[in-house]
Amino acid sequence: MKYVRILRHGAPVWGVLSGETVRTLAAAPYEGLRLDGESLPLAQCRLLAPCEPTKIVCVGKNYYDHAMELGGKAPDRPILFLKGPNTLNHPEGAVHAPAFVGRLDYEGELAMVVRRRAKDVPPERFREYILGFTCLNDVTARDIQQADGQWTRGKSMDGFAPVGPLVTDEVDGGDLAIETRLNGRVVQRARTSAMMTGLGELFAFITAAMTLEPGDVVTTGTPAGIGPMVPGDTVEVEVEGVGVLRSHVV
Repeated sequence: MKYVRILRHGAPVWGVLSGETVRTLAAAPYEGLRLDGESLPLAQCRLLAPCEPTKIVCVGKNYYDHAMELGGKAPDRPILFLKGPNTLNHPEGAVHAPAFVGRLDYEGELAMVVRRRAKDVPPERFREYILGFTCLNDVTARDIQQADGQWTRGKSMDGFAPVGPLVTDEVDGGDLAIETRLNGRVVQRARTSAMMTGLGELFAFITAAMTLEPGDVVTTGTPAGIGPMVPGDTVEVEVEGVGVLRSHVV
C-alpha cells in the first residue's frame, strides 16, 4: 500500500495511491483503512508530508563512510537526536535558513513512519509497528551544529525536515538504493544495507528508551557525501521503491 496526505478543499486528508489516482480516507490509516468514497487524480493533488509526528527521532553516523567524513571513529552504538514537529516540511517545500546560518547542508535518508504505539519492541517485530517507509532530508545548519557542540539548534530549525512524497509498505527497507541529487548532480549514493545498525535493531534501541506514537518518524542516518546548499538550489532525495522527495532552497 502507498499512503499519501494531500490538501482537499484547503484541509489535509489521507489517501491511498492506486496508480495515478488518490482514493481518500475518512481518517489516518494507523488503525486500518476507512475509504470515504472520493478519489482525485494525483496530478491535481498537492502532496503534504505523509506523517503527523509528535517527534522525529534521528540517528547520526549510521553509515561508516559518513562517520569517517565527519572525522573521528565510528560510534559503538546509535547516536540519537530529536527534531520537533516545527521542522516538518512538505514535498516541493521551501527550505530556508535564518540569516545567521553560514552553511546549510543536505542529508538524504530513509525514514520509517510509526503506525502504533511502540515501546520495548524486539528487533524482529519492528515491521508490526510501522506504517511504512519514506524519504527524509535531515537539513542541517552545519556551522551551528559544530559551534554549539551538540546538535539541537543546528538540526531543529523550522522546516528542516522535508518528508515524503509518500509512505509505502511495499518495500524491504533493509536493502534499498538511496541517492541524493543537488541540482541534478548525484552527491550521495549508497544502499541501506550499508547501515551499521539495521532497522530492527535501531527500532529496538530507540523504543527501549522512549515510547513512539502513531505518526512519529524514525530516520536511519545519511550516507557519505554531505555538502552545502544555497538559495536557488534544488535537492532531491530518492529511495528505491519509495519515490523522490524534492525541496527548494530559498
